Amino acid sequence: MNAEFDHFATWLATPLGRYVAMSELAWFERAVVDIFGYKAVQLELPQIDCLRSNRMPWRLQAGEAAGTQLKCSVQALPFDEQSLDLIALPHVLDFCQDPHAVLRECQRALRPEGRLLITGFNPWSLWGLRRLKPNSEIPWKGNFVALPKLKDWLSVLDFQTLQDEHLCYRPPVQRPGWLEKSRFLDQAGDRLWPAGGGVYCIAAVKRVRGMHLIEPQWRTATATATANSAMAIEKLRQQARKDRCK
Repeated sequence: MNAEFDHFATWLATPLGRYVAMSELAWFERAVVDIFGYKAVQLELPQIDCLRSNRMPWRLQAGEAAGTQLKCSVQALPFDEQSLDLIALPHVLDFCQDPHAVLRECQRALRPEGRLLITGFNPWSLWGLRRLKPNSEIPWKGNFVALPKLKDWLSVLDFQTLQDEHLCYRPPVQRPGWLEKSRFLDQAGDRLWPAGGGVYCIAAVKRVRGMHLIEPQWRTATATATANSAMAIEKLRQQARKDRCK
């Protein structure tokens, strides 16, 4: 069992942790509201309800952390191949033992055109520098995968990045007063330091090479129907002329 997720869940109850949780929850709500399908799964961290705004009829929280509905390893998901429409990974890559294995499992379980939503700590930020402090604890000793590297991993697995952005531009301090005084940085961060947010968010879609949607050939069908109707009308006219001659 991976206890790091439970330690991170405890950290989310701190002032800085609540700031992260609320920022990410707002992003997930925007990201999932217009994703349609039948089955959606969130892996780990039930303290952030990533699927709350989604309208799929089948939604599940799975993983090893306390509070998940289905206990399983995120590196060996108990779902059939191409059976899910949406998977959310809140900080899963930060604290799992093998991030590559998690992404491979997501690729296997998602249907073609299925969506993958990921959040994680940005190592190229003040939050990433916080890891250099001696005797760092959770969350500062996590994997902290850089966003460009993550995009490369996803591309290898045939995921196309649809959206990426950064959140949490305030300094990583636990004092509520400092967090409140620096809230203006969240509004200015995208303009002043667009890749410097403490948390990255990425939305990707699974593409299948060589697959294309087969659409009905409405124009051909309409033309054929019109030609058949014209032939039927002409036959009726010919029959009417023969009847008049009798």
